Amino acid sequence: MAISFSGAAKAEICRSFPQKHCCALSQAFGVLLFCNSCNRDGIRIITESREFAQILPKLFKKAFGVTFDLQPETETSGKLVFQITDPEKVSVIMETYGFSRDNTLALHVNLPVVEHECCRNSFLRGAFLAGGSVTDPVKGYHMELTTTHASVSRETFALMDEVLAFYPKLASRGGNHVLYLKQSEQISDLLTYLGAPIAAMGIMEARLEKELNNKVNRRCNCDDANTSKVVEAAQEQLNAIRILKERGSFEHLPAKLLQAAKAREENPASSLSELAAMMEPAISKPAMNHRLKKLVELSKEGE
Repeated sequence: MAISFSGAAKAEICRSFPQKHCCALSQAFGVLLFCNSCNRDGIRIITESREFAQILPKLFKKAFGVTFDLQPETETSGKLVFQITDPEKVSVIMETYGFSRDNTLALHVNLPVVEHECCRNSFLRGAFLAGGSVTDPVKGYHMELTTTHASVSRETFALMDEVLAFYPKLASRGGNHVLYLKQSEQISDLLTYLGAPIAAMGIMEARLEKELNNKVNRRCNCDDANTSKVVEAAQEQLNAIRILKERGSFEHLPAKLLQAAKAREENPASSLSELAAMMEPAISKPAMNHRLKKLVELSKEGE
């Protein structure tokens, strides 16, 4: 099965594993706060990313020294489910971040965990791997992080502004709290920050291609409009010549107008510039336009 754009971005991020213990703790913190569920009853992480599934056990072992009570084979098709249900393991993990399994009512971003720049980066990497997605830029620009914790969404909102200098938007959906971006530049910047520069480049390439296509379409539309105007003007001029001939006044036109009228009649598809070059002596495009307009005006006299 072909990997999605979002899956490719996550695979790219997973190529870099946190080397320092503090960064492993931060990345695991991002995973826990943005995974499907993390509370006193247990931890449940569901993913379709095989690359994320491969590093997840290693990440939890390095961060907490614990293993999952349930973990799938990475060759399994469909969604992969990881679970920790052992109360002692849950307590160890929650206490690592200053929470109590028995007394903590709501999880939040514990700021000391993300005090250093490297740890902020690791936290957001974990958040995206567990609860993030990004739309294929061919279809549109949309990237989001989803969490079940209201305070986490607000605090991550502030953290993203601090490290990236722009705010995501906030929304609620089906009981979840969503941070999302819809500007291609911001999505590209965040993907680069997370360690997915190839995916970020894909965003910018798609944007440039769309802009180029839009310019081409606008140029074609403009050319079509200009062509229509030229055709309409030529038809009006030919009609004026016909009227002047029917009146018997065509051969009595001033020499310059007669020369212009004959040139138009003999070259109905030629542009003003081409007709102007046919005059003897050659004249400018505005001068040619003036002569043809004069023919139209004469044809309308006496109507």
